Amino acid sequence: MRFLIIFIFLLSNSFASEVTGLKNLIIDEKLKKHNELTFFDADNKQINLKDYEGNLVLLNFWATWCAPCKEEMPSLDRLQKNKNLDNLKIFPINIGQDNFEKSLKFFKNLKIKNLKIFFDTPVTLAKKLQLRGIPTSILINKDGFEFARIIGSIDFDDENFIKWLSDHN
Repeated sequence: MRFLIIFIFLLSNSFASEVTGLKNLIIDEKLKKHNELTFFDADNKQINLKDYEGNLVLLNFWATWCAPCKEEMPSLDRLQKNKNLDNLKIFPINIGQDNFEKSLKFFKNLKIKNLKIFFDTPVTLAKKLQLRGIPTSILINKDGFEFARIIGSIDFDDENFIKWLSDHN
């Protein structure tokens, strides 16, 4: 019953993308402005998303214990170096409360080379953005408005997704 309520809520606020063929890509009907979205880098320095306005931003929420996160992370790493998306900034944000060493081992085991590790400590950004689970990726346009979410894992190498994303770049 709870799942049905969440599903109806998601459908009432947005619609699934027919353009890309990705069933878990939810495009917002109305753009959402979030105030003061902050998280931390590996050195515990606070990152404010306001500093990245003018860029297309992808916030990817993950944890080391999350199997779907592990599955999608290599394609997310390749997306960061896509030459057609040079204005894209990707922030993989660990919300699993894992320490840096465990997170770094996760990245090394998956041969992640193009992404840095970020943290939501304490887990406030995930609550503020009302995440329903992980992995979840939130897409923010150049003006700082959320325009889409990816709920669950996807293949970030998908050509339809890359084309759709480059149209927003």
